[in-house]
Amino acid sequence: MSAKPTLRQVLSNPKTWPLLALGFSSGLPLLLVGGTLSIWMKNQGLNIKTITAFGLVSAPYSFKFVWAPLLDRYALPFLGRRRGWMLFSQVLLLGAIAALSFIDPKESTLLMAGVATLVAFLSASQDVVADALRTDLYTEETERGLAYAVFVTGYRLGILAASPVALTLSDTIGWQRTYWVMASLMVVGMGATFFLPEPHGRPPRNLVDAVVNPFVDYFRRNGAVAVLVFLFLYKLGEAFVGPGIVGPFFVELGFTNTEIGWISKVPNLIASIVGGLLGGVLMIRMGMRRSLYVFGVLQAITNLLYLGLAVIGKSYWALASAIIVDNLCGGMATTASGAFMMALCNKRFSATQFALLSSLANLGGRLLAPFAGICIERMGWPMYFCFTVAISFPSLALLAFLRPNAGVVPPEEPASEPAPTPAVAR
Repeated sequence: MSAKPTLRQVLSNPKTWPLLALGFSSGLPLLLVGGTLSIWMKNQGLNIKTITAFGLVSAPYSFKFVWAPLLDRYALPFLGRRRGWMLFSQVLLLGAIAALSFIDPKESTLLMAGVATLVAFLSASQDVVADALRTDLYTEETERGLAYAVFVTGYRLGILAASPVALTLSDTIGWQRTYWVMASLMVVGMGATFFLPEPHGRPPRNLVDAVVNPFVDYFRRNGAVAVLVFLFLYKLGEAFVGPGIVGPFFVELGFTNTEIGWISKVPNLIASIVGGLLGGVLMIRMGMRRSLYVFGVLQAITNLLYLGLAVIGKSYWALASAIIVDNLCGGMATTASGAFMMALCNKRFSATQFALLSSLANLGGRLLAPFAGICIERMGWPMYFCFTVAISFPSLALLAFLRPNAGVVPPEEPASEPAPTPAVAR
């Protein structure tokens, strides 16, 4: 058995650095239709119910498993099956993000919602291919955790560009030109696409093989459904304090766009990167299951720091402290959950299975967080933050009852195949 790779070995691997840039292009669009867009809407005078309801435009991230089999089955006539779809989605993303700049969110709210949904769809499609490629390239448990942390580091750099940089630009050059700049940054991911290796592998034989067998393969495992419920609940409390929700909270406390961008987002970025890498290193000693539990507890209780900020009021130190601790622990939990999902994927169906698992992991936040505005209006900010802590613990209770190898691909058959299906026309 080969020795487990170290952090230094993973970082020095030539296939790692394009992965960092790909993470950047994955993180960039997320807040452009999320937290940054919510602040633009707040600046335009829209109410909190409308702003939080806009969280529904991110629904494609939660349903990407629906079209993931098509990306597994078919290839474009350039760059290979994975990289071809990646470049295609990135080019369309550049155009769709630029299109947002021509829309007034107050005067054309529905049009803004439609184009933002298109951006989310294209971004989710890019993620499907990126997740499959990363899953296929990294196989060891230790390697998976560290590689996922590197990808998330790039992801956080994309968030840095889409939030503090974008918010600062909005105060100086306006929102329209800001979104032009953000669209142009998609060339970073395009460059990474050309340098990434194309994994070798046989695509599904037909649509039945692509659509049905990934689900048959997963759901025949012991504890498969319980694992999906766990993933659904694990990040739920964190989703209820997402950028689209706490951004307007910071505005209500009296922070300017620039202050929100640099005081909240730069510590966010640094803490998330450190937390992600630290989580990958700690997983070597703690193992997958213990890491999920410990990091999940820390992720939940740090939401109480926002309660303290709501009581104190506008305070730069309180804001920075809450952001740093929350994202340090959240970064560790993200690495653990991401590595766990990679371990659940059969290499024959990595695109579809990872899309299914990651969609379920984010579905609760995508579908329920848009109703946060109603909870905030009825509870007030202090009680709301207590509520976010409470909804974080059911997943940890479920984890205590899951079997150690629940849902994981059996080691004795890492590339097992379901029974052959009849050939059908393409």
